[in-house]
Amino acid sequence: MEFKIEKRENENIHKYPTEDFRTALKFTEQLKRELDGFLVSVIMFGSSARREDTLKSDIDVLVITNDTNVTINDALVETYRIIVNNIIAKVSNKLHITSMTLTSFWEHTKTGDPVVVNILRDGVALLDMGFFDPMQKLLKQGRIRPSEESIWRYFGRSPRTLLNSRWHLLQASLDLYWAVIDSAHAALMRKNEIPPTPEHVADMLEKVFVKHKLLESKYVDTMRKFYRLSKMITHREIKEIKGPEFEKLYLEADAFVRRMRVLIEVHKF
Repeated sequence: MEFKIEKRENENIHKYPTEDFRTALKFTEQLKRELDGFLVSVIMFGSSARREDTLKSDIDVLVITNDTNVTINDALVETYRIIVNNIIAKVSNKLHITSMTLTSFWEHTKTGDPVVVNILRDGVALLDMGFFDPMQKLLKQGRIRPSEESIWRYFGRSPRTLLNSRWHLLQASLDLYWAVIDSAHAALMRKNEIPPTPEHVADMLEKVFVKHKLLESKYVDTMRKFYRLSKMITHREIKEIKGPEFEKLYLEADAFVRRMRVLIEVHKF
């Protein structure tokens, strides 16, 4: 009696451009020749499946390696890295390879890690030793779900990230101060003047330029303003700067830098 088995094609294959798929497959074939016993799965995933690819998009490939009965040491890792880079150089520089051990992938899958879940949802196994395809089927059946721990771990990042966003605006405001003071220093250097400290820059601008009608006094006010601002941020007297306020500061700093450039260009030696 003939026992005929029809293998089902992965439905995600059609999400990827044919040329990209061929490139990823060629990479996989060469990698298998070099590292056959070390590979568990090679998966194509990424922006193409989400219709976000462009002409410059990378071809994302995940390589899952065996760390269950293979001893991983520095020499093996370095050899693996060299082999992968050599194959990329031969096949296509569009290839972007992510590597992960089998136990790490399993751990991330078990907790419902969003990145791994997306790979399972959109990925296509170019090579699989019976691991990825079953996991993909379990996901589609709704049997892989985020754990309570992973849900709260991901949520726990949010308050810190919100605080970081405030800090980034403060840091950006300090960057504006440095843009202002550096350009002022440069303008004074053009006149062979070197301020002893940042605190004296505004006074020297007034003495060297404003009194000789080479600069409008409002730029001295800007310098003083940004110097005070930097001190208040550094001493934590200002703990938050909102978007509209930062935009005003940016425009004022930009105008100042442009004006200093004119001074530098006009007063060339």
